[in-house]
Amino acid sequence: MPVLDQLTSFLLAVAVIIGICRLLGALCVRLRQPPVVGELAGALLLGPSLLGALAPRAHHAVFTPGVLSVIDLAGQFGLVVFMFLLGSELRVDRLTGNRTTVGLVATGSITLPFAAGLGFAALVPRWFAPSGVSLPIYLVFFGLAVSITALPVLARILTDHRVETSETGTLALTVAAIGDGLAWGVLTVILAAAGAHDTMQLIVRAVLAIALIVVAFTVVRPALAALLRRIGGRASDSGILAVLVAGAAAFAAMTEAIGLHPIVGAFLFGVIQPREHPVLMRANTRLNDFAVVILLPLFFASVGLKANFIAFSDSVGWLLLAGTLVVAVVSKFLGAAGGAALAGTGRGQALRIGALMNCRGITELVIASVGLQHGMITTLGYTIIVLVAIVTTAVTAPLARLRGSEEDLLPADLPASSPAAVSAGQS
Repeated sequence: MPVLDQLTSFLLAVAVIIGICRLLGALCVRLRQPPVVGELAGALLLGPSLLGALAPRAHHAVFTPGVLSVIDLAGQFGLVVFMFLLGSELRVDRLTGNRTTVGLVATGSITLPFAAGLGFAALVPRWFAPSGVSLPIYLVFFGLAVSITALPVLARILTDHRVETSETGTLALTVAAIGDGLAWGVLTVILAAAGAHDTMQLIVRAVLAIALIVVAFTVVRPALAALLRRIGGRASDSGILAVLVAGAAAFAAMTEAIGLHPIVGAFLFGVIQPREHPVLMRANTRLNDFAVVILLPLFFASVGLKANFIAFSDSVGWLLLAGTLVVAVVSKFLGAAGGAALAGTGRGQALRIGALMNCRGITELVIASVGLQHGMITTLGYTIIVLVAIVTTAVTAPLARLRGSEEDLLPADLPASSPAAVSAGQS
């Protein structure tokens, strides 16, 4: 096979990635699955364990080390944009529902799977803990990875079935929003601790992070609001779009510089966005479309190209995958359903909440990628977390539909609609 220059290889790789991911994503829509399931499956197909094993010469010709490096950078930029959009759509002021019910479900759906994941990780450090990683950081990271619920994908599922405003749908989205907020906070703490070589460095990082948050809310947020008031409707969408992308990139660069991760800064910049401004909303919609169609598939590809199934050639890998799935699914289901039952909801609604909260989607992928990048999980553990994200996302709607009712959740005869749920759009 002829040797391709790096630019040709990169352009060909982008064409293949976007084409395969979109094709399998569209297939999943026809199968009443979130597109992210097909896009992730496509990314895994392009990885070294599948395409690399079936057509090694073609794989090496297209996905050269240089091209992989560029795809990883493009994927990281896509992740920055996604986290900005996710932050801009995280509306804690819209959290609704009975506080007792929300509190019990949130507590159960977060604490039980976190504790179960931490306990499971303590049993398997030989396979999941990289050499040199701090044991507490590894344990907390793994507990966080298996306890997450993907707010964007869950919102997409509920919106496509037109039940996002139902009692169960509203409760699930509220609890997922709380869980997401806590997860990013915990991840920030883990990152600060993981890269610090001594207590003083950790203190410096904490001070810098707090200072950035204070400046973001007291200076940058009022400045953005004042700018939007001043320009009113005169600003072009493209001009605002440039401001948003530049701001997200700048905040991402600052958190990377202080030793955290770019997603922390991008998410923070999204959170401080003024709400309900028409120009801002239009710009976010345009950015969302580009992120979903182009940037997120590149991030998925960077995820899939790092996954390695070679360790699954023996029974240990499959046993670890089965164990992780059981721990993640059962603990999340029991925690969320148990919390709902304690709050006095009906048995059917409690079971549906347990099923919905198991949707992990792209949020778990983000956490897995950060963990691999910062040496908190092995390649085997990373691959297993990626597979858990795909499986739990794929079974969310079918499991919830098993206990559905005519007025509440996921009726099988409703066609999928296409409004943007939250910042993840089609993913």
